[in-house]
Amino acid sequence: MSNDAPRLTVGIPREADPAERRVAIVPATVPALQKLGADVVVQSGAGTESGFTDEAYRERDAKIIESRDELFQQADVILQVRCLGACGETGAEDLSRMRSGQVVIGSCDPLTFPDAVRDLAERGATGFSLELVPRITRAQSMDVLSSMATIAGYRAVLLAATAAPRMFPLLMTAAGTLKPAQVLIIGAGVAGLQAIATAKRLGAVVSGYDIRPAVREQVESLGGRFVELDVSAGDTETKGGYAKEMDDDFYRRQQEAMKQVVAGCDVVITTAAIPGRKAPVLVTEEMVSAMASGSVIVDLAAERGGNCEVTVAGETIDHNGVKVLGPQNLPSDIPVHASEMLSRNVLTYLQNLIQDGQLNIDLQDEVISETLLTRDGQIENNRVRELLDLPPLEPAEQMEPSSAEQGQ
Repeated sequence: MSNDAPRLTVGIPREADPAERRVAIVPATVPALQKLGADVVVQSGAGTESGFTDEAYRERDAKIIESRDELFQQADVILQVRCLGACGETGAEDLSRMRSGQVVIGSCDPLTFPDAVRDLAERGATGFSLELVPRITRAQSMDVLSSMATIAGYRAVLLAATAAPRMFPLLMTAAGTLKPAQVLIIGAGVAGLQAIATAKRLGAVVSGYDIRPAVREQVESLGGRFVELDVSAGDTETKGGYAKEMDDDFYRRQQEAMKQVVAGCDVVITTAAIPGRKAPVLVTEEMVSAMASGSVIVDLAAERGGNCEVTVAGETIDHNGVKVLGPQNLPSDIPVHASEMLSRNVLTYLQNLIQDGQLNIDLQDEVISETLLTRDGQIENNRVRELLDLPPLEPAEQMEPSSAEQGQ
């Protein structure tokens, strides 16, 4: 790599999705990027929805650019919260602004939108998807899924508490005793555990269910009661620690065993989502109908089809007196802290990718190789290739250095 190469320029555009309120890099993170040897350019208004003004970026010596076209022309690396297919049709407009060799980093949802990855490869850009960061100890500080799930789990409980016609805590008053709300959290991943903790802090009686028996201790450590169903599941956990996708017969038996549990709850929050797949139906229409009028369901898997059979993504519906909420992109509802957490994840990731102001795409690094989507016109991720009916790449093909690594 040449020492005479110009400094890398990192660009933060306004989010393509008009409903997205987060920003990929907050002003406080700009000096750390500069220490890596990168100049930072920010499109005017990129942080406004998150509460970060253009002046706050200027104070950290970032350059503010009005034109989106100009930002893409200047930036060697583009950082976005949601890019490619993940931000809908509006994201496709940026493809024409991208150039060969330009690096794009963000949440791309490539297993749901593989065609968008092919489009990026055809532009010759190098794409990295942060959702694909492996679940290894070293990468915990880069795990955007866990960070945003923390926000979503917290927010889901607040939505439920607002929608419910009762208060969550036990209250003994001169007017009588108010019983606490019975809250069930289905799925004890990061979002589910945060939801359990938040509902417990609000005073509810909280139960948690997960197909993985190993999470029982985590549920109970937060003050929740672990729900046990007489449903044999066998191997329920992936090597990364996520809940495994089960077959239709298991979900049918699970639904039958869950009916009575759900019927006795005032609030049910579901959190089970599988990347690139439709979410499993855990709460059937029959189960919703059995709940008392005034009960509330918050379905965090609404964007992927929903864990509740009657969920309508992006809407709140009334099903026989039960409110069913299908919120989308909950982290965007709390943009300040969500952006701060995301910015720290992105910075830690970039510390593996940028050295002395230049790109260092080291495919021996598991974090880099697992998140790489496209490079030099080729789709590098075999899971995406399979979805596009392309043959898998051999390891030798994936390890060939690109022009960026050679300093050309």
